[in-house]
Amino acid sequence: MKITFNIDCTPVEARSFFGLPDVAPMQERMLAEMEAQMRKNMGAMDVEAMFRNFFTGAGTGMERWQEMMRNAIKSAGDSK
Repeated sequence: MKITFNIDCTPVEARSFFGLPDVAPMQERMLAEMEAQMRKNMGAMDVEAMFRNFFTGAGTGMERWQEMMRNAIKSAGDSK
């Protein structure tokens, strides 16, 4: 025997029926706080400083990657 129930309700009604909390107020507060933090940080972003930080680390990152590759190739050759 198979029985099917179709319940027509909104998501808010379904949450309250199952006893789930209404998280909309908390979500709105969190989004407002995130937006305020993002706006605050946007003012501190300087394009020149961002590029300087990016390109300063780019060279050392490439050197580290090359060293890692050399070590991997060397260890693969030593294991044979």
